[in-house]
Amino acid sequence: MPNFNVMYRLDRNAFKVQTFQEADNTKSYWLQQSPEERLKAAWYLICSAYGIDYNNPPRLDRTCFKAGKNG
Repeated sequence: MPNFNVMYRLDRNAFKVQTFQEADNTKSYWLQQSPEERLKAAWYLICSAYGIDYNNPPRLDRTCFKAGKNG
């Protein structure tokens, strides 16, 4: 997997006010991307928001779950 910390840089202090037309253009851009590219971008945003290492996500704590047949 690519190192998105090098490919993208998230500026948490900047934002852009968009018109409805500009926002619509952004939506059409993402709809033109492949599902794989959209998922990569979404995973990058999730990692940035929660402070997760993009290439080494934490393992699921399976001790919290119990599988079995109720009945």
